Amino acid sequence: MNSNEFSEIVSQTKSIVLSAIEKNLAERFAFAIDDVVQETYLRAFKALSKNSFREDSRLSTWLYTIARNEALRMNQKLMREEQKLNKLKQNFQTNEEIHERNFFENFLNYLKQVPEKYRTVLEFYLKGKKEAEIAKELNIQVGTVKSRAYRGREILKKMIGEKNEK
Repeated sequence: MNSNEFSEIVSQTKSIVLSAIEKNLAERFAFAIDDVVQETYLRAFKALSKNSFREDSRLSTWLYTIARNEALRMNQKLMREEQKLNKLKQNFQTNEEIHERNFFENFLNYLKQVPEKYRTVLEFYLKGKKEAEIAKELNIQVGTVKSRAYRGREILKKMIGEKNEK
């Protein structure tokens, strides 16, 4: 079989091949249509070159079957890839959640080590309280709240920095 003969077959059967692919390839995998068409005609060319086409049916029916099978094969391949990707995403999210949980637990452990007068102010900040509310609640000046918050943050930074240096 020469390339001109095969080009003629392609031009005569492309609508049939595309129809088979359209009916059998999952819609979400439409981006793979060109790959399925290429694989269909590649398989057909190889078979025709080896005289493997038995002519039990019409050439168009044979190509339709090849296209259908290739579309189904592509569905399976892309579904496997989707599943692998979903597993990777789940593992990544799980690892990220563990990391966040560990970070938060470590932070709380450090916070417990901060002297109480600074820790109390920091805990109010973490609860979303404003400086004026904290001052009123603790019966201290707003300036004292600011300085205790600053000193508490500095103590935390120092503890975390020392831990990271080890």
